[in-house]
Amino acid sequence: MQLHGKHIILGVSGSIAAYKSAFIIRLLIKEGADVKVVMTNSAKEFITPLTLSTLSKNEVLCDFFNQHGNWNSHVELGVWADLMLVAPASANTIAKMANGICDNLLLTTYLSAKCKVMVAPAMDLDMFVHKTTLNNLKKLKSYGNIIIEPAFGELASGLDGKGRMEEPENIVSQAIKIINLKKKLKSKRILITAGPTIEAIDPVRFISNYSSGKMGYAIANCLAEQGADVTLISGKVESHIVNTSVKIINVVSAAEMFETTKKYFPKCDAAILAAAVADYTPKVVSNNKVKNSHTKTSLELIPTKDIAAYLGSVKKSNQITIGFALETENEIKNAKLKLKNKNLDLIVLNSLNDKGSGFGTETNKVTFIFKNNKIRNFELKHKSEVAEDIVNELHKLLS
Repeated sequence: MQLHGKHIILGVSGSIAAYKSAFIIRLLIKEGADVKVVMTNSAKEFITPLTLSTLSKNEVLCDFFNQHGNWNSHVELGVWADLMLVAPASANTIAKMANGICDNLLLTTYLSAKCKVMVAPAMDLDMFVHKTTLNNLKKLKSYGNIIIEPAFGELASGLDGKGRMEEPENIVSQAIKIINLKKKLKSKRILITAGPTIEAIDPVRFISNYSSGKMGYAIANCLAEQGADVTLISGKVESHIVNTSVKIINVVSAAEMFETTKKYFPKCDAAILAAAVADYTPKVVSNNKVKNSHTKTSLELIPTKDIAAYLGSVKKSNQITIGFALETENEIKNAKLKLKNKNLDLIVLNSLNDKGSGFGTETNKVTFIFKNNKIRNFELKHKSEVAEDIVNELHKLLS
């Protein structure tokens, strides 16, 4: 039994595919899992709570309060679970999950979940391919959720196409794979830098870049899921979902990021430098807003301290450093030079010439370049998947 002792929440939303949830429960229990079912009210139109409670041997939860007036605690459910599986996930439920709407117990449980969440969409073809649904699925994926792609086949409408929920055997197989992932980096201390730095010119103006921090945050989440003790040093970014076990230290300037990284690196096993740190900063920062004199002016810039080069010069033989290179020309040549000059163990190259890669995107297309000049190319992927590739490579380097 591959799921012996594991706690799984099965969320069932309103879809004709809800009948398949009965088969999912039987397969999960056969593998030794303890299953609790949370249904939406519309799901009860397709399969009864009695059926699912009989199969799961647990009371099916539908409302915030049970028939005795006691609260069904979504918080306790979120802590209890080793995995939350939403199958079937209707277009309506997916939209609400993606946008933080929590008007039923299933959705509040999702927002309270501390575990990995898997989502199995089920809907008609036109609904699935609608831009709104596709964007909502992208959002869920960016939050670290796993999307179980629907299959092609005959749909309830009579049409043939993509939207049919994946079969229970395949869903449970994927659940087993995810829940049994070993904590490969347990007890390892990893330092991450992410986001842009801001270099002040005066109280209202600054020099910065377009970095969103999405890549660094995705790596931090992936590391935490693998059991690592993660410290994330972050420049100013928009709010990102991050694993609650990650320690976040917010900084503003390149100087602050340098000093903070310098402080925490000695006790770390590895550092992944995903931040877009300014290479230059104004020599003089005005205490007052610089007025427009309607004449030409100049701004003198001085180099910032090179974080990657510093860590490369002080790291011990058992410490690993991974850097990033964002290039627009001579990509491989420039990345190899950076790898050597900064004494990195691995450099992750991405180019602004690749569509869907670089700043602000949900996706990235990267190339790994190693010390021995070995090169490994990857196709365009979601940044959460790129993060997994980087973390897997880090595990090999640490081993």
